[in-house]
Amino acid sequence: MSANNVLIIDVDAERRELLSTLVEFINCQPVIVNNIDLWFEDAGDLSDIVMAIVGDCGDKHQTKQLLRELVNNEARVPVFQLEFPNSAVIDFPGALGTLRLPVKYPQLSNALQQATIYRGQQDSTESNGYEFRRLVGNSRAMKAVQLMIDQVSDSETNVLILGESGTGKEVVARNLHHLSSRREKPFVPVNCGAIPGELLESELFGHEKGSFTGAITTRKGRFEMAEGGTLFLDEIGDMPLPMQVKLLRVLQERTYERIGSNKTLKANVRVIAATHRNLETHIAEGHFREDLFYRLNVFPIDIPALRERPEDIPLLINELITRIEHENRGTVRLTPAAIASLCQCHWQGNVRELANVIERLVILFPYGTVDFDDLPEKFQIEGGELPELVTEVIQETPGLKKVKEVTQKVAVEKAVEARPSVHTEPESFPEEGLDLKEHLANLEYLLIKQALEEADGVVAHAANKLKMRRTTLVEKMRKYGIQRD
Repeated sequence: MSANNVLIIDVDAERRELLSTLVEFINCQPVIVNNIDLWFEDAGDLSDIVMAIVGDCGDKHQTKQLLRELVNNEARVPVFQLEFPNSAVIDFPGALGTLRLPVKYPQLSNALQQATIYRGQQDSTESNGYEFRRLVGNSRAMKAVQLMIDQVSDSETNVLILGESGTGKEVVARNLHHLSSRREKPFVPVNCGAIPGELLESELFGHEKGSFTGAITTRKGRFEMAEGGTLFLDEIGDMPLPMQVKLLRVLQERTYERIGSNKTLKANVRVIAATHRNLETHIAEGHFREDLFYRLNVFPIDIPALRERPEDIPLLINELITRIEHENRGTVRLTPAAIASLCQCHWQGNVRELANVIERLVILFPYGTVDFDDLPEKFQIEGGELPELVTEVIQETPGLKKVKEVTQKVAVEKAVEARPSVHTEPESFPEEGLDLKEHLANLEYLLIKQALEEADGVVAHAANKLKMRRTTLVEKMRKYGIQRD
């Protein structure tokens, strides 16, 4: 089945046919249920259903039962109810919205967009991947963050996550949700800075059909979508002042209304906010309400910048590569010299920038090994001394053992190429065979010893003779136990 199937459930054959035609018109595949009692068998795999349109199921009790089964199923299908003229819609809290008959193209297209957003949020929440469960880092700063997450995750306290862009504030928010008692309910993120101010109220609280120009259907807001779960308000510092007043009211009274409605809805939602801005400065400048700040800042968690925890970079690199492998997008290996260089970078974009670099390397060197010289020029930093703790982490990082095995042959071949006058082949191939790996390792050992002797033990001069970097030569000397005599 296609991943954009639309389930149509209605006892009226004519309505089913009309809805099927419209569904095909928005480039989706209709899946029609003819027998209401056997709807589950007709629907097939619910994980392939992008949304369900539920009309008349015979009676109200049967309709409610079917809606409950759809919404509470493991797939959590987004449901839209058909709204018949002169007939009240069955009040069902699990439905995402309504479609008024006769259903028109703009109305159905809008519903599909809403369902797609909702389904994407569910998929990311239920994913067993790495996006929200893994907070990588063994540095003192990250251990402090992990401790705070453990302490506050299972409470209902509002949390404010602070940190530069790209430090992983949403990862922390997802960890808080996953470790809380709300983990089985939705995690709904909203980027307050990416949504225009005039649309943010509708996005958060929803609206009724006809409440403003363009409101062609009733729509649930993010608060309603997150019912029972967690609402993550990212970049809260960019929220317009008028919306801050309305958000403050919801946080205080735990109630809200959709735009165009006088019906009060309860908000059983835990709010986690995040920002890269200094909110206290924002308050002084009149851009952020002080009362909202104190309402959100009950339990602040400050995420350190990546440059402040270089010992976590080798672990992050290994984790990012593992994630790419998990998504079947290839892999790559980095030598200790390459990782040491990345540990000395400033990382203005923090973990997000590091992830972009690793993804670029996977594309440039698929299933290959990346050395210092293969890194983008901006990230080739030579000569700096790394703290001993960082060096130890690089040596102990999982995956570097594989790097040494993969790169040994390549490194030896480079050394051999640098000394073409040396005979690298035996005069006659031994009858008992030859251990190539051992032979090349012995050859590399002899070439390094010879270069050091000719350079009077000066490692930098020997590295020049072997046409390799000094740090690379030092690594090989350590591997073979060669002293600088």
